[in-house]
Amino acid sequence: MSQAPDTPGDGDAALVQLRAWLVRHDLPPNARLPAERELADALGVTRGALRKALATLEREGQLWRHVGKGTFVGSRDLDVVNLGDIERQTNPAEVMRTRLLIEPVLAREAALNATSADVEAMRRCLVRTREAATWRQYEAADNALHRLIAEASGNRLLLGLFDVLNSVRRAVVWGRLRNDSGRPPADHHSFAEHQAIVEAIAERDLDAAGRRMQGHLRSVESRLIEHRLAAE
Repeated sequence: MSQAPDTPGDGDAALVQLRAWLVRHDLPPNARLPAERELADALGVTRGALRKALATLEREGQLWRHVGKGTFVGSRDLDVVNLGDIERQTNPAEVMRTRLLIEPVLAREAALNATSADVEAMRRCLVRTREAATWRQYEAADNALHRLIAEASGNRLLLGLFDVLNSVRRAVVWGRLRNDSGRPPADHHSFAEHQAIVEAIAERDLDAAGRRMQGHLRSVESRLIEHRLAAE
């Protein structure tokens, strides 16, 4: 049985329905939507109207589609970036140099654009780093803090570059830097350095935020080198 042809306004109604469906279901990034026929039935719209709505949200970067596989939540991963190749060809020194180029800029932009909610989230991360019972917990909170700073920059392209860099950083290490047992010492250098960065962002001091992030990364770099030399 053929569907009734679309009438004027069907596309707009389908778009409203689709937006509402996505809000209700709150799917995680890269989650696949139901098949078009199933989704059209759930929304009470024609497949033609649904396709127009899907195309609109795809242009907005809220969805991406892969022919033969389906429609997914979020933006398509950058096909031009082959992380596997980058991970095989780079090294920890290059990764750290790139962090030193990018993350102080992100800290400066965060000082310019961060909201009070952004700063509050950063401060919660500071507490998590200090209360971490293991190195693994500390590193999870540390990673979250640096990404919150990148998010607070308000620059989606810089955030994307940060995510690529962070993915490579996790894959490229100078051997095993520490044991899984134990926890960060009470005087761990990052505690005070992280605090100083967040306070500069809260005070909207762009220069201080950039300098403090650079100083923090220099500290990280020197300790990575110390660990590497001790392991050789």
